[in-house]
Amino acid sequence: MKRCISSSRKTTTALIIAAVVGITGSVFAQSVDQVLQAEQRRVQLAQASQERINTVVEGTRSLEDQYRAINKEIDGLRVYNRLMTAQTDGQASVLEDIALSMDQVDVINRQIFPLMERMIDGIEQSIALDVPFLMEERSKRVETLKEIMERSDVSVAEKFRKVMEAYQIEMDYGSSSETYRQSLNVEGTPRDYNMLRIGRIGLYFQSDDSRVTGFWDPETREFTILGNEYRNEIKKGIRMANDLIAPELLLLPVSESSPAGESS
Repeated sequence: MKRCISSSRKTTTALIIAAVVGITGSVFAQSVDQVLQAEQRRVQLAQASQERINTVVEGTRSLEDQYRAINKEIDGLRVYNRLMTAQTDGQASVLEDIALSMDQVDVINRQIFPLMERMIDGIEQSIALDVPFLMEERSKRVETLKEIMERSDVSVAEKFRKVMEAYQIEMDYGSSSETYRQSLNVEGTPRDYNMLRIGRIGLYFQSDDSRVTGFWDPETREFTILGNEYRNEIKKGIRMANDLIAPELLLLPVSESSPAGESS
């Protein structure tokens, strides 16, 4: 009987120990799971907090970049405004000058029109008293100037330019030579001649066959026939004016009444 009781006690003790171990293991397992779950929640919370921090940092950086960009734009606008202010001030000064000039335009126009008319009259009188070369061309130029003066679609500047251009052409005649064809009535016989102009000191003519040679006599204001001794000289001068031969000295008659200071 004692052996049975002892054995039963040992078995009961073993079962109690196993139950305690089982309960302890179960409690430990639950504690580990809770610890792991708590750690996982902590990590998730940390990640969420880091994401919020990253979002705040990115937002801060974005605002900082915007702030810097706005400051740079403001600096640029300040420079632009300063330049525009200086330009506006300069334009205002220019406008004042233009307004002053416009006030003077009418005065200038009232003075320049009579001046241009006197200049045109001067050209016309000069042509009438000058050696009679290219008379049709020169007279037509004067008539064109008179027509331009009456036109309202031509500016004052253009009218003045045309008058000055005519003066320049007349001046150039005094330092050039040329040859051209012209019909003359010499001694009652009309005929086409080769004309030779040498500056304003001499105007000569010669027929195609070189038999008739003459010049403009400013004393008698008529075309006069010359002797045969000038035939070759005038013929040579015509060839020189046509660039057929090189320039050389010409022995030609010149009236003493030719304008002083003129040269060939």
